[in-house]
Amino acid sequence: MTTLYITGAGVSAESGIPTFRGEDGYWTIGSRNYTPQQMATRAMYEQNPAEFLKWYYHRFVTYRHHGPNTVHHWLADKLLITQNIDGLDGKAGNRGFISIHGRIDKMTQYHVQGEEVDIETTPWQQVDESNLTESLLELFKISSKGPELNVSLKPFVLLFDEFYTDLYGINRAQQRMWDATKMVFMGTSFSVNITQMALDIARHKDIPVEVVDPEPTHILHSHVQYFPMTAKEYIEYGDHT
Repeated sequence: MTTLYITGAGVSAESGIPTFRGEDGYWTIGSRNYTPQQMATRAMYEQNPAEFLKWYYHRFVTYRHHGPNTVHHWLADKLLITQNIDGLDGKAGNRGFISIHGRIDKMTQYHVQGEEVDIETTPWQQVDESNLTESLLELFKISSKGPELNVSLKPFVLLFDEFYTDLYGINRAQQRMWDATKMVFMGTSFSVNITQMALDIARHKDIPVEVVDPEPTHILHSHVQYFPMTAKEYIEYGDHT
């Protein structure tokens, strides 16, 4: 049996990283003038890069030193697609995981979506928090003109108004879905396209699905088993083969 694990923010909660839609989640805390749904967009990056980068830094980058938890270590040898950008699966030793929404420790050249560009490590240590706005704009090579294609840099993160490209591993992810004989969704609210894509394939193939979450989202599928618990409780629950 080839089991594919698809993880969301709930898996990293034990590492001290907020989930997206909980009381203290990323999507409940915006900036002074914008909601998170407005902030996490390519349009905001283009139109107000300073506001975008400051929000991104405070909401994501400040968690870059957090470490993996027992669930990440348990998943280290598993076939994995994660929606999380924290990179904790890599820190736990999973060498083949697909971070379908990007990574907080990476950046790319600002480019037209679909073009091939290199993924680089972001030197966050160069950021001067005492002069945060100017420091971030300098790091990402953004002048008073705003972001310039093929000149400026952009955090390696898939934004709300962007689409999956192979830069984020979408082709490999879809191949894993088609090859899977079982899918396990852990700590996800099924509110993003990648989970719907996986569910569509699971239904088409009529393979078993497990949903692991303290408040699991109920899905339309003929072979689904719900585990109303945390991911940590799930891995302690018994043999998962």
